[in-house]
Amino acid sequence: MTEALGVVFTILLASWSVLFDAAPWVLFGFLVAGLVKAFVPEDVVQAHLGGGLRSIIKASAIGVPVPLCSCGVIPAAASLKKQGAGKGAVASFLVSTPETGIDSIAITYALLDPLMTIFRPIAAFVTAIATGVAVSFTGTDEPAVATETACGYQDSGCSCSRSHKKVEKPGMAQKVRSGLSFAFGELLGDVGGWLLGGVLLAGLISGFVSGEFVERYLSNDIVAMAMMLAISVPMYVCATSSTPIVAALALKGISPGAALVFLLAGPATNAASLPVISKLLGKKGTVVYLVVIVVMSLLFGILVNHLYG
Repeated sequence: MTEALGVVFTILLASWSVLFDAAPWVLFGFLVAGLVKAFVPEDVVQAHLGGGLRSIIKASAIGVPVPLCSCGVIPAAASLKKQGAGKGAVASFLVSTPETGIDSIAITYALLDPLMTIFRPIAAFVTAIATGVAVSFTGTDEPAVATETACGYQDSGCSCSRSHKKVEKPGMAQKVRSGLSFAFGELLGDVGGWLLGGVLLAGLISGFVSGEFVERYLSNDIVAMAMMLAISVPMYVCATSSTPIVAALALKGISPGAALVFLLAGPATNAASLPVISKLLGKKGTVVYLVVIVVMSLLFGILVNHLYG
């Protein structure tokens, strides 16, 4: 009985640690989602991110400098989906945004070297495009809630009058209030439960994966990359926080390829965000999402080993 309680306490403590680490970024992600909802018209989102290769490339490029982690990007991606962004564009945004950012690029230059600083965002950008293209073939997107009528874009429950009365545009404060109400109301209700369930799963994994076990099997390059994949895919780690971990492992002799695999796969995937990603992309889309990230991470890991070699 005492041992069982100890295991439960370990899982809860690890889950709390993950939640504590993720909470500021998740809240910031909801804030970004609210601002996107408030100031980016739905027709603009549909025009630029509605579908096709161009929208996937745009979403990938937009996500590269944004400093959001794999949990914090979820609310922003969910908001884009609700505003009419295509499934491929949402997937590419989900990859490029957490894999790199202005803050992580700076810390990569500080802790690693210029080559990795340049190669990391390029690899993230290409991986995001490949993921978006692959996910776009997994099924059609759901139709947008808003439909175009003689009065412009409106919800299905609204009615249109022939009088075409002039509608006053909302002010800045009203837009901000509306966006925050959407982010911390409707969007939080859609995402919150899934996110908490994923955090518990991440705590289960984080509590029972020891650092000593990782360090013991990292001498061979291929084995090291496979091991980094096995650890980084379910683990919650931000692009910025993953960099010091990789720098410490690099000092112990880990290959640059294995380091890059961790930097790419770790931030883009974790047990806490996968349930919500499944809701956004569907089960088939989520499987393709994971497979492409894994394959691209390995390919870029092998390439960077040759560059350093």
